[in-house]
Amino acid sequence: MTGAELTDRYRSYIACLNSQNWPELGRFVDDEVQYNGQPVGLNGYRRMLEDDFRAIPDLRFNVDLLVAEPPRVACRLLFDCTPTGTLFGFPVNGKRVAFSENVFYEFHNEKIRQVWSVIDKTAVGAQL
Repeated sequence: MTGAELTDRYRSYIACLNSQNWPELGRFVDDEVQYNGQPVGLNGYRRMLEDDFRAIPDLRFNVDLLVAEPPRVACRLLFDCTPTGTLFGFPVNGKRVAFSENVFYEFHNEKIRQVWSVIDKTAVGAQL
């Protein structure tokens, strides 16, 4: 894939997440995906995302910065949401919080095979 094709593919993946179209997730994520060095597989990755949406009903992935250099994508995602309970160890309990995630992906055969994520958890604590 070219950089432009990879960028389009990634934006389609984000649209899949935001619409919670879980049956389509396998179009974008490899069966053997790893998250932060741990093998989670497609089913584990889906469960993680479903848990995120249960804990944060208004969760939305907003692309801020996006760089594609095949086979990798680097993205800064922004979140502005109202988690229902605890988030990253902080008792948010329905308060609106904003934070970012810096995430790197490696694609293989047009699917995400590796994900490395760093979330700005300190930003959440500073808002409470």
